[in-house]
Amino acid sequence: MMNAVVGWHIELEFNEIGSETRAAALLRLPDGRELRAHGHADRHPDDPDQPRVGEEIAAARLLNDLAHQLLHKAEGEIEEVTHTPAHVRV
Repeated sequence: MMNAVVGWHIELEFNEIGSETRAAALLRLPDGRELRAHGHADRHPDDPDQPRVGEEIAAARLLNDLAHQLLHKAEGEIEEVTHTPAHVRV
């Protein structure tokens, strides 16, 4: 059995406007497909200004979105081979 090194390229971008932090990602997969995901965080007006925390929350939500997209993609690929519905759990 041969070991293969596979790399995925992801671009992650944050935009902070007032109390809102938005995150966007572009994931390029080896099969040529690209997935885009988004996340956001809203700071409560009484909370201290901590941009890093907003980025972390927005990124977590973005990664959750991306995880669901990858699972859906994998289910489709399984179904193409098995011809039966696939339900992949995290």
